[in-house]
Amino acid sequence: MEPVRVRFAPSPTGYLHIGGARTALYNWFFARQNQGKMILRIEDTDSERIKEDSVGQILDSLEWLGIDWDEGPGRGGDFGPYYQSQRKSFYTAAAEALLQSGRAYYCFCTEDELKAERERQREAGVPFRYNRKCRDLSASEVHKRLEQGLEPVVRIKLPDSGQTVVNDLIRGNVSFDFDQLDDLIIIKSNGLPTYNFACVVDDHEMQISHVIRADEHLSNTPKQQFLYEALGYPVPQFAHISMILAPDRSKLSKRHGATSVSEFKDMGCLPEAIINYLTLLGWSPPEEQSEIFTPEQTICHFSLDQVSKTAAVYDINKLIWLNGQYINSYGLEKLASHALPFLIREGLIDNDTADQNHDYILSVISTVRERVKTLPELAEASRYFFKDVTEYDEKGREKYFRQKGIEALLAKCRDRLADIEVFNPENTEKVYRDLIEELSIKGGLIIHPTRLALTGRTASPGLFDVMVILGKERCLNRLDRAIRFIKAEKTQ
Repeated sequence: MEPVRVRFAPSPTGYLHIGGARTALYNWFFARQNQGKMILRIEDTDSERIKEDSVGQILDSLEWLGIDWDEGPGRGGDFGPYYQSQRKSFYTAAAEALLQSGRAYYCFCTEDELKAERERQREAGVPFRYNRKCRDLSASEVHKRLEQGLEPVVRIKLPDSGQTVVNDLIRGNVSFDFDQLDDLIIIKSNGLPTYNFACVVDDHEMQISHVIRADEHLSNTPKQQFLYEALGYPVPQFAHISMILAPDRSKLSKRHGATSVSEFKDMGCLPEAIINYLTLLGWSPPEEQSEIFTPEQTICHFSLDQVSKTAAVYDINKLIWLNGQYINSYGLEKLASHALPFLIREGLIDNDTADQNHDYILSVISTVRERVKTLPELAEASRYFFKDVTEYDEKGREKYFRQKGIEALLAKCRDRLADIEVFNPENTEKVYRDLIEELSIKGGLIIHPTRLALTGRTASPGLFDVMVILGKERCLNRLDRAIRFIKAEKTQ
């Protein structure tokens, strides 16, 4: 059996889009399940559209997601270079072979000529196809024009009629009529290859067995299949993955929110949550498996014939829900490593003190993580553990700090807490239970105002866990401050 070799070939014209990340992921799943190789190739021949930091962003995003490649930038391999801009000699040789065999030809038509022809066909109400004006130029005429210094493109000769059939592993057989296709350009006038030609040559030279990519490339496949045959190359197997649409079923774009992996990372999403979510956008796990699963579990079951033919709909709420599940189940040290940049960004800690306060940070994260779904939410939920409480929730203030005799009640709590020798959850809770019984009051009458005094908020993790993390001294100081605040409010 031929070894499985797949490739992910992004163009560095922007950051890694979630559609591209899903394509990379499905290639990775397929390679790993079949003990094959995944190749990363950078298609960087379109110099006008390349963004300077895109390659680095793409590599960083893939590594952050945990999608590792076997050959390519940073890995090396036997079939490099892995940047198309460094592979020009391969394209020149392949184009020369097609010219020599008569399967390709030089085209000297100028932009003005092509524009005029396009306008004529538009007025005639037909789709534009090159009129093949240069297809049958004699060898002497071609030589003459080359001698004049003209810079032609190279076009492939497609049949005038008939069909080609693409056997797609997801969509089945898809037929294309040659009379709807153009004599496509394979080498531009600057000597660089076009997309369709470069990827055919590269996929052959890199011994790619399966081309798994977005279905927007399905229309390119008959042209590429013809190029394989014209060059005498074996044709790989193709699989085209459906699009990811916005909730309104339009094309996903910036107006729908974050669309790149780096944006989701900045939003505080964890890599495993994104991987889990992208896996579900077009593939379903076995019925007995929950919606939350690891890449290793997916690899065991993944197959292309189970990939959906219909477009997937992007649902940010589902991703955020999944993210919350992962925040709650992550190993604490690992979660802290992802959360630290957000705590630093919010000014709650700094790099210099993070190591010194490591255990404290872990205890805070462990306490708040059940109540949050993203890392910025985690940072916000942690704020009162790192910063003094100087303001109180307005509705909470009205409800809890304006109760009759509340300052005296908080003072009793403060004094009882001050007497505790071992400040742990059991002892702090006992103080409050004893007071509630002693005063014959409902627990909420002192628990809710205490929470507001210690956190500035009406909701938090368990009050007695919060107390212990804050420590006895800070609890007493914050109760004192709240009592002063209540008294000052009453004198106004």
